[in-house]
Amino acid sequence: MSVQSTTLSNGMTVLSHAMPHLESASLGVWVKAGSRCEYEHEHGISHLLEHMAFKGTKTRTARRIAEEVETVGGDMNAATSIEQTGYFVRVLKEDVPLAADILSDILLNSLFDENELRREQQVIVQEIGASHDDPDSYVFDLFQDAAYPGQPIGRTILGTVDSVRGFDSEALRSYMDRNYVGDRMVLAAAGNVNHDELVSMVSDKFGGLKANGAPEPVQATFHGGEQRLVRDHEQAHLVMGIEGRPYNSDGFYATQILASILGGGMSSRLFQEVREKRGLCYSIYAFHFAFADSGLFGVAAATGGDELTDLVPVILDELRKATQDITEEEVVRVRNQIRAGLLMSLESPSARAGQLARQQILWGRPIALEETVERINRIDAERVKHVAAQLFSDAKPAIAGIGPVADLPDHAEIASRLRG
Repeated sequence: MSVQSTTLSNGMTVLSHAMPHLESASLGVWVKAGSRCEYEHEHGISHLLEHMAFKGTKTRTARRIAEEVETVGGDMNAATSIEQTGYFVRVLKEDVPLAADILSDILLNSLFDENELRREQQVIVQEIGASHDDPDSYVFDLFQDAAYPGQPIGRTILGTVDSVRGFDSEALRSYMDRNYVGDRMVLAAAGNVNHDELVSMVSDKFGGLKANGAPEPVQATFHGGEQRLVRDHEQAHLVMGIEGRPYNSDGFYATQILASILGGGMSSRLFQEVREKRGLCYSIYAFHFAFADSGLFGVAAATGGDELTDLVPVILDELRKATQDITEEEVVRVRNQIRAGLLMSLESPSARAGQLARQQILWGRPIALEETVERINRIDAERVKHVAAQLFSDAKPAIAGIGPVADLPDHAEIASRLRG
């Protein structure tokens, strides 16, 4: 059965993809609100709210929430990103009503008990400390800040120790009331589900939700710059990037393909040239993170401090070459990889539900697999080279490094080398 979609009177969308051969179902609520929707004094509150949603409601304690799901063999989780927050449950088909009830309970009836809040704040403080101890992760926080300084989109999702400890229950309610409204929320389900029954449940549980009124996030403005932490580490962790393309832009898919050709796997150009041929690093990959109004295209690598000055010019050379010599064979290979990934996602109800929700939030409707494949297949090598030239010709790089990075070329030198 194909994907079915219903919009409730309050603007909330209900999506389902029936997979009747399965014995389970995954469903979740995704909210078009993440860390970039925070005001300056709310830094980290989106992530804290995600944690607190499971810490007790008017009818369930935190322990009871966990026990009810686990007693029927299910599992639940949540995640916060820059632009979205998701809450999801996977259960057997007969327990879909329970999952829907718990999702509505945690999103509409959470108490935000002050004792629970203090405990969870301490948990997140430890999470912040752990992230700072992990240079692979922390270097991306620095990179985001270098790309978008002084903006919500450039701040860390976790927040700071001071900001997280400063929140009270009223701050959580204020943020939630402002952003968790009908036209910013999607309930998506995949697996052994009946759409009409699901719509009835969601209408009953979420029908009283405020319809709209959430403010638009602050417009992203890419600046570029650099952040480096010189530390006595064995490895230098480096991220270099430029502004990419938004989701709805003409160059989105071409930029995704470019990132895969350059550094999307063991057969990619950067992996082969930098690691396999030259042995200059342990890990290297390229990425493209798209947002509603901007994007980040870049390369991440980890290498020894002595190899850093040799590594950077090689990376920049490979980026420049991409404007000239990308082949049709490379593009076809990546198109096949994307198609395979899309098809494999259809085999997982959890992945499929998340995919549907994100498509609804990003593009306003679920996108058929055939439509996505057709868009990707229109892209050829000339198109990818053209987009690469556009990206690199007037680049203002953002650079972040942690470890023995004192000799890392500065922002101006990397910009000059990238332009050629």
